[in-house]
Amino acid sequence: MDFMTAIKTVLTENYVNFSGRASRPEFWWFALFVFVVSVLLGAVSDVLGGLFGLAVLLPGIAVAVRRLHDVDRPGWWYLLVLIPVLGPLILIFAFFIRPGTRGANRFGPASHPARQAG
Repeated sequence: MDFMTAIKTVLTENYVNFSGRASRPEFWWFALFVFVVSVLLGAVSDVLGGLFGLAVLLPGIAVAVRRLHDVDRPGWWYLLVLIPVLGPLILIFAFFIRPGTRGANRFGPASHPARQAG
């Protein structure tokens, strides 16, 4: 999945969809997009940066939950983000950078066609 496809998928097709799975590229391309746009808008105006942050809050949580589903974890694991410093680090290094489950898992078929077989 390329950059534009990932952004389109998260912001249009799955804006607040918490079911299904999100591939690793979909999650990380969207994270990069949010980071870059937040920095640029924050440099222009705090208000614009804040409005953008609000606009991508729900899709960001939704893609993170779908990413957890891809590694066969329930979305409730996302609540680890509430633990200062350690929680986000656990999410990133234990779940978000791991490859997803090959083939179908309890959350549905693989979100990336290359992982369907096997």
